Amino acid sequence: MIRRFKFEGDIAESLDFVPMAVRRKLDRIGLWIELTQWRALPRSDRLAICHLPSNLEEEREALALFIHDAVARVGGEPTELSPEVQEQAEPPSAPPENLVARAAELGFSLTPAVWTRLDADERYALLKLGSGQDASPELAAALKEIVVLS
Repeated sequence: MIRRFKFEGDIAESLDFVPMAVRRKLDRIGLWIELTQWRALPRSDRLAICHLPSNLEEEREALALFIHDAVARVGGEPTELSPEVQEQAEPPSAPPENLVARAAELGFSLTPAVWTRLDADERYALLKLGSGQDASPELAAALKEIVVLS
């Protein structure tokens, strides 16, 4: 079962965009798929990527092979991610300062105590949306869903 966040809307159903849970899987296996590549994949391949497991090393290897083959069939190749980006799939035990500051700007208190109550998927989503060079427009909605409701 794929993790679905309310702030993503119908992404998990439509698969027009890469769901957050799949983004985490891709980071975990060290691959990045461009949106044009994702959309070129048949829905069956997108669903398989969503639902194939990626917890064990063997599962990650199988998923990576599947993604390489699927993207090759639509005329492309996924991008290999750096080890630093791959590490982001497992969020840190404390929230990054820039994410704390962005959350505060939006009226949310992302304290270490709040952060420890969040599960790894929730932490990952907030990191992806709010700790990069620019915050995503979805950060406020994600904070409302994850921080206020957690």
